[in-house]
Amino acid sequence: MREFDAPATYWTWLRPLIFFCVTLITTTLAGAESVSGRFFDLEQGIDWAHFQMGFEYSIPFLAILTAHEFGHYFFAKHYKADVTLPFYIPLWFGSGSFSIGTMGAFIRIRSALRSRQEYFDVGIAGPLAGFVVALGVIAYGFLYLPPPEYIFTIHPEYKQFGLDYASVVYQNMPEGQLLLGDNLIFWFFKTYVADPSRLPNPYEMLHYPYLLAGYIALFFTAMNLIPIGQLDGGHILYGLIGRHKHFQIARVLFVLFVFYAGLNVPRILFYSFQEDSWWMQLVAEVAYLGYLIMAFEKMFGEEIRPTVYLGLAVMALQVAVTQFFPYIEGYAGWLLFGLLIGRMIGVAHPPAPDESPLDFKRKVLGWITLIIFVLCFSPKPFIL
Repeated sequence: MREFDAPATYWTWLRPLIFFCVTLITTTLAGAESVSGRFFDLEQGIDWAHFQMGFEYSIPFLAILTAHEFGHYFFAKHYKADVTLPFYIPLWFGSGSFSIGTMGAFIRIRSALRSRQEYFDVGIAGPLAGFVVALGVIAYGFLYLPPPEYIFTIHPEYKQFGLDYASVVYQNMPEGQLLLGDNLIFWFFKTYVADPSRLPNPYEMLHYPYLLAGYIALFFTAMNLIPIGQLDGGHILYGLIGRHKHFQIARVLFVLFVFYAGLNVPRILFYSFQEDSWWMQLVAEVAYLGYLIMAFEKMFGEEIRPTVYLGLAVMALQVAVTQFFPYIEGYAGWLLFGLLIGRMIGVAHPPAPDESPLDFKRKVLGWITLIIFVLCFSPKPFIL
């Protein structure tokens, strides 16, 4: 039995509660801005009626996030691990910029888990719990869409064009317009569940709070289920195949992930500089190579040579793909997350004292969850 020296105090419960309340406020502010299409002006104060609009986004979204985190928490408690309550991370820009109101939430497990089964159970419980709630939110959002005239309450300027407003409005879309990229679950609901006459235009999806909450939840679920390192997907894959095979597969997946993320970088390097600015292009290329080295460095320990070779190989292959297959595009939005995995989360998974394989039921559940990752993942989640 595990024993810990730190008894629970009021602060142990109060601090996570404070962060949750602040995150509820910031997600409600962000939700109100997205739903209404109108940003808050802090100098004029916050309009309570406007603020209330955001609850239709913040409550379902935080319900999904809370289900995810407490899935981890209760299974960690089941195995008598030293675990904190979920910490929610508030984020709201308040300056006329799009925000989802949070950077997510996390729990800290301050004691090592003892077996592949424990890592697997704790890792899989969060995504499965959150995914079930997210499916309910998405189903409700698509089944109970408001009438198409709803969009005129947000954009009264569209009313003059009638329900055929898209053919006029989107001919001159302003720069910076945000579009949510599809994943397979959203595609299924849009194709087979939603009433086609009420289905919102992709450019207006941000104004539908349940759809936005569900989409963001699937985005977080997919990020967590990437089967690399100590992400939830990494715990699951480690439980399924063991540490040695996990590290081999995770390294390949991570290199492919960074390769895809940076696939547009050569286009930028080749076409963003004038001919007389070759030295600026060279600096940019060296800087990008430095990024690749930083991302891959920890996979090879202290040996820098294989890291440099891998970075150069990835960069050369990206240039080749750019030249011979110009229609293939990557998504630079993943570059920061790739660096976060490579430098902080790590690609390898720590060993457990007990490396016993999982039972058959857990293996089946694990592969199903990795399929859920594919269903939730959007190659280009946020498109400007």
